[in-house]
Amino acid sequence: QMQCIPVLKDALVEEAYKLGAGLIVFKEFRASHRAVLDRLQADGFARVPSMPMTRLNFDFASFDEYLSTKLGSATRKNLRRKFKAIDAADPIELTVSTNIEAEVDELYPLYLQIYEKSSMHFEKLTPEFLVQLGRAMPDKVRYFVWRQNGRPVAFSICTIDGDTICDEYIGIDYQSSVSAGLYHYTFRDIVNWALGNGLKAYASTGLSYDPKLHLKQELVPLDLYVRHRSAIGNFVMKY
Repeated sequence: QMQCIPVLKDALVEEAYKLGAGLIVFKEFRASHRAVLDRLQADGFARVPSMPMTRLNFDFASFDEYLSTKLGSATRKNLRRKFKAIDAADPIELTVSTNIEAEVDELYPLYLQIYEKSSMHFEKLTPEFLVQLGRAMPDKVRYFVWRQNGRPVAFSICTIDGDTICDEYIGIDYQSSVSAGLYHYTFRDIVNWALGNGLKAYASTGLSYDPKLHLKQELVPLDLYVRHRSAIGNFVMKY
């Protein structure tokens, strides 16, 4: 790893000039990576805080135990009310796979609903990107798809990092009659799947912190390493 950083840094600067990109960013690394990545600061990169991720350690054996021991009574009552409403509607079927190529045209509009609803936008993913994740890392990527009467109402793309399942991208059909409870419903199913597969923690990307903090997820700091492609531009940006 230490030997790769200088080579990668130089290649990225060269590529940035070719593409006309103004900034080069090493994005969202945990503090445990600083021993390797801090050496970028000697080459003009600045380490700045990113939006933190969230994490929930599985110090419980089941989701019911999590509800009863980790959450306050108001949150617990709210979740059970949402689950009861969904269970009273038409059945929802969950599938977990490593490939969504055949389904991506159905699922991508659900991602767009989340993207367009957000007040803060970063990169806009493409259908090709969502499919390529599973092709490139079939051992790491899991696609969770929830269908009601054969129609997708939610999906989540998760990655597995060691003993942790990371909830990366989500899509929800806000036109569904059960949309109000789907975020927490998907969270429950992913946690149950992870527990059943011997994983030890759940992690989620930044933003939408309010529901995550109510679910007793903890904030985990993340770093960005940023520099301008031009040494002169980088000097001006730093000051």
